[in-house]
Amino acid sequence: MAALLMPPLRPRKDRVFRGTISHLTNLNDDELRRRYRFGKDSIAYLCNLLQDRLRRPTNKATALTVEQQVCIALRYYASGSFLQVIGDTLGYDKGTVSRVVSDVTDALIGIKDDFVSWPTDVDSINRIKCGFYRQSNFPNVLGCIDCTHVRIQAPSDDEPSYVNRKGYHSINVQAVCDFEGRFTNIFANWPGSTHDSHIFNTSTLSNYLQTNHRGLIDGVILGDSGYACRPYLLTPYANPTERHQQRFNGCHASTRSVIERTFGILKRRFHVLHSEVRMKPEKVCRIFGACAVLHNIAVSRNEPLVNDDGAGVRLDQPVQVPAFLGVQDGRNTREHVARSFFNH
Repeated sequence: MAALLMPPLRPRKDRVFRGTISHLTNLNDDELRRRYRFGKDSIAYLCNLLQDRLRRPTNKATALTVEQQVCIALRYYASGSFLQVIGDTLGYDKGTVSRVVSDVTDALIGIKDDFVSWPTDVDSINRIKCGFYRQSNFPNVLGCIDCTHVRIQAPSDDEPSYVNRKGYHSINVQAVCDFEGRFTNIFANWPGSTHDSHIFNTSTLSNYLQTNHRGLIDGVILGDSGYACRPYLLTPYANPTERHQQRFNGCHASTRSVIERTFGILKRRFHVLHSEVRMKPEKVCRIFGACAVLHNIAVSRNEPLVNDDGAGVRLDQPVQVPAFLGVQDGRNTREHVARSFFNH
């Protein structure tokens, strides 16, 4: 009798294993870059780099290869489309695409320290200082810092804190880059309403610089007026009146523009960061980190943007900065640099 009252069981849906055409053999490098942002050799490099983390521990013929997983994730990062659209385009189920994107993102985060790292050895520090000076004539610069917003769907938890000053929901991500537009530090952990200076003050980079910075000899980072001027973080003069202050501000703006260009290139290369990311905030942070790793790999391998070319800068020895023996605070350090290099 009880069996007669039970609702009829829904017939189980058969599993369908859909094949896919390997674009790596059917498309040239330009066509691959339009779809995946990487050429054939670079995709092979990524597959080799991630194979230990992505290889499935099974002998099933239907298991996805490392190449398939990498291509699915790259297609998602590059297009920013719905997971369902990515699946329909490449011939996979939406659930498969979701799992693959998560796995590849975790794999890229796992190797982040190999590609996104703060310069600590003398050769790397000198190379970066020289590159900035060659580009903009600003001495002793180790990097440029700024924050960028990644739009997200309204989260269910603590929703108001994710509304930024422009009125939409976002994650506020702090990053530092070198003169080539390569990220050297990423801090993606705060909702959109958080001020840039607070993000910096709570970052591991700020703690590292406070603990280890020995003055101008170690170099400085450049930030906009949203940050506090410190011995290791120089900001522009709020009201420049003297010539050297005005020249300092002009050179500061020209040098610091590299971080804004880098954010623009990153979001142009990976549209997932330019559109609204339909994931939980913590996953969006990891997506940004994964794309930053891929961006640095693209810079290292000279992967151009579609219809775009880049040029590197090289110099052997950094310009010498006069020793500063005055009060070691941000304002005095900035004045010393401005008078030493921009007072003519």
